[in-house]
Amino acid sequence: MNNQEIVQKLWNECNVLRDDGVSYQDYITELTYILFLKMSKEQDQQDDIPEKYRWDNLVSKEGLELKNFYRQLLLDLGNPEIVKSKRINAIYANASTAIDEPANLEKIIKDIDGLDWFSARKEGLGDLYEGLMEKNANEVKSGAGQYFTPRVLINMMVKMTEPKTGDRCNDPAAGTFGFMVAADQYLRDKTDEYWDLSVEERNFQIHDAFSGMELVPNTHRLAIMNEYLHGMDGRLEQGDSLSANGKWMKNFDVVLTNPPFGTKKGGERVTRDDLTYETSNKQLNFLQIIYNSLKKDGKARAAVVVPDNVLFADGVGEAIRKDLLNKCNLHTILRLPTGIFYAQGVQTNVLFFTRGESDKDNTKETWIYDMRHQMRSFGKRNPLNDKDFAEFEKLFCVDNRSKRKETWDKEKNPNGRWRKFTIDEILKRPNTSLDISWMNDEEEHDDRSLKEILDEMNDKSKAIRDAIAELNKALEGIDDED
Repeated sequence: MNNQEIVQKLWNECNVLRDDGVSYQDYITELTYILFLKMSKEQDQQDDIPEKYRWDNLVSKEGLELKNFYRQLLLDLGNPEIVKSKRINAIYANASTAIDEPANLEKIIKDIDGLDWFSARKEGLGDLYEGLMEKNANEVKSGAGQYFTPRVLINMMVKMTEPKTGDRCNDPAAGTFGFMVAADQYLRDKTDEYWDLSVEERNFQIHDAFSGMELVPNTHRLAIMNEYLHGMDGRLEQGDSLSANGKWMKNFDVVLTNPPFGTKKGGERVTRDDLTYETSNKQLNFLQIIYNSLKKDGKARAAVVVPDNVLFADGVGEAIRKDLLNKCNLHTILRLPTGIFYAQGVQTNVLFFTRGESDKDNTKETWIYDMRHQMRSFGKRNPLNDKDFAEFEKLFCVDNRSKRKETWDKEKNPNGRWRKFTIDEILKRPNTSLDISWMNDEEEHDDRSLKEILDEMNDKSKAIRDAIAELNKALEGIDDED
């Protein structure tokens, strides 16, 4: 049994919990509480878990005894006076369960115990858990500006920024820590799981190289679990990067992130006092935080996913873009296709920039790659894949930038995907807008089969039905004020 099959079996357990009123959103959290205990046993890392709460003792319980035991387990593992491990405390902080029926809890625990854990260990428990989170993102439509970043996009951004051993890497909007996990794996692949390094260097990679902060408590819980299962032990805090609590994030060599979209609740301003420009726009604030957190050594670099509005917002938005162009070399913008995030219609870009040694005149020219026009249709059934980035990756590196013009000449190939704009051309644009498009859609056509089109229509219909069902459920018991 491979990890994909195990993920599907684990996901099928959510059907057991529907009668207990456990939603898809809560299911992954419920599963994390149980999986941590099982995976700790599989990795022989149970020393920090009180003996009475270890897996073998949990799986031996039945019925009402199990239900009461499990609820006490959740309380105690989150209590720092009982358990001294900060990681365990973080995973079980304020933990509670919505599973009310003892038989359902017992079935889930025993089903998990009976899975092919030998194969799971062989393929990697971290990969299994990431697969489960990806499955959750596929099934659950995200809201409130939180979108799942496709792993193929994360991996491309990591490859293009080329983290090196000894680099301090950060994600101020960590989510489930996917960017840092991918950067860690990128370096493990290059160093034989860090065994090519000295003991001191290896310890740095495990404990100090990767860090982040995540606002949402439940998401932070998943991030801690993800970090643990990938053998990482960096600084991963729960809190708001836009508040004073995020001021520790400074002097990084690499930043990789996909900040949340939207504005601060009620239009309130950030509480950090180290930002030059005040705005309630979260993406613009994160952008400031990111480029100001990079070392001023001419080498520190970032790859950041931003929505289109960051590229053209006027007023303070323009001021922040000019600040970025001055302090950093914004050498490349990748215009991403629509449909790769699970919220349809969200148009995004990846900004690639390097912090200069000074704060003035670092951007001389910006190359833009348009991956949005005349592309195949993307969606749940037609996801982004490595081949989609092949051309971009080939000509991304510094040594090949001179070849971009040869490949996509402005005069000979006006619809070419690459286009260069000098800083003078950018500064002359209204609002110093970086939202630049030159490709036309005349040749675009829908090359999907009838079955693919119908599948997409069915997916959208199901999403609407699910949303209506969730809304009706939320409205149950609310009296009509009229």
